[in-house]
Amino acid sequence: MARIKEFDPDEVLGRAMELFWRQGYATTSITDLVEHLGIAKASLYATFGGKHDLYLAALDRYTGLPEKSPAERLAQPGPVLPAIQSLLDSYAAPPPAGTPPGCMVVNAAVECPVDDVAVRRRLDLNWTSVEVMLTSALLRARAQGEIRADVDPAAFARYLLVLMQGMQVVSSSDQGAQRARDAARHALAALS
Repeated sequence: MARIKEFDPDEVLGRAMELFWRQGYATTSITDLVEHLGIAKASLYATFGGKHDLYLAALDRYTGLPEKSPAERLAQPGPVLPAIQSLLDSYAAPPPAGTPPGCMVVNAAVECPVDDVAVRRRLDLNWTSVEVMLTSALLRARAQGEIRADVDPAAFARYLLVLMQGMQVVSSSDQGAQRARDAARHALAALS
């Protein structure tokens, strides 16, 4: 007879996401996970597979969080550039209290070995998704006359994507928050 789980796997996955986000994959041990999650090692393996499987599930959860997606912000009717500026400003803002600093996607990219195809695939999927959203928004901005007609929306979307990811890296230093705010404030100047 199978035992009934004495924990909520979704809640445990959320706590695993937070731990991986805060510490990274390499420095998070199985012992760290067992202690932080409050479940037995056997339960961790039975429910999530190994550490790498749990990390992939945590990364998927992170990228699926509604507040981590620019979709809603960029799809609002009306002028597009204020929405893009708001998105950039959110990347430059300090994290809410109790939230790990930085971005789990950026952390994964920085720490991921070249041969970790599963993580690399997730990173590319996430970045492509954001790039497509930004391109769509910039096409709308161009159609509405908010940006110059000669601006290449796809190329500028890539620029914004790289800038946003870089802002997450830079903002982790003492002077980084001001650098990120300055970058966010000047990013759209090239469009006019």
